Amino acid sequence: MAKPIPEMPSSVFVALVGRPNVGKSSLTNYLVGEKVAIVTKKPQTTRSRITGVITKGPVQYVLMDTPGIHAARNKLDARMTQTAAASLKDVDVTMMLFEPAGEFTDAELTMVKALQKGGPAIAVINKVDLLDSFAALEARKKQLEEFGCFDHIVTISARDGTGCDELFAMLKPYGNEGPHYFDDDAFTDMPEKELVAELVREKALLFLREEVPHGIAVVVERFKERPDKDLIDIDVDIYCERKSHKGMIIGKGGQMLKKIASAARMDIEELLGVRVNLQCWVKVREDWRDNELQLNSLGFAKP
Repeated sequence: MAKPIPEMPSSVFVALVGRPNVGKSSLTNYLVGEKVAIVTKKPQTTRSRITGVITKGPVQYVLMDTPGIHAARNKLDARMTQTAAASLKDVDVTMMLFEPAGEFTDAELTMVKALQKGGPAIAVINKVDLLDSFAALEARKKQLEEFGCFDHIVTISARDGTGCDELFAMLKPYGNEGPHYFDDDAFTDMPEKELVAELVREKALLFLREEVPHGIAVVVERFKERPDKDLIDIDVDIYCERKSHKGMIIGKGGQMLKKIASAARMDIEELLGVRVNLQCWVKVREDWRDNELQLNSLGFAKP
């Protein structure tokens, strides 16, 4: 009996798009099995394109978690939306995530029109664990079918993993044969400094009031391993837009900043597998989200 011919290595590049807070980052983290994208209940958490990598035997899946598509209120928002749109050109297939019910936003409909011209695409209805009406889910499926641009329509819960693992078999046929782009044990292409900055920003999003977090940018200024001990010194600058916001971030007696730094340090130590000395500083850059030079200097490059 002839031996089966071994499967050739291949890669599938996948863009995850959808409205803010629809679950793109949660799905990315679930599929990767590591925390590569920060997750909060606040919308517009993801600001740049984050790459997650999963290698299953000969097939490497490269996930591009993009910012939520929404109406731009400032230059940062505009860059975020441009990043999501640009991702469609760089991938083999797009997974567009949808809420299980409710009206489509104008930004969603614009993205659907782009997929109707391009593609291929898969529609992913997330948060089905929150839906108690089978009829509502069937109505959503019918709406998505009528768009005519989705090869498949699937239902998942990124929160509890329902239906998520089945996505790999669905994505596999879109791959292209060739050497893997990343090491087989890699889970992201983000530098450690960027992952650290994102974890600090996540804790700020979790703990601060609604009007402050989206005016925050986090930059790692120092990341140095001590030669004499198993410890990394990390200095982080947290930039905000108002002096009043600086006071909120620091908190009475420095308690809020300590809370943010302590929670971030725990996650950073888990990520790096080493003890961390984390020092956080708060600085003001007025209206940086509407300043092209400031956006560039803080790392928000145009797509």
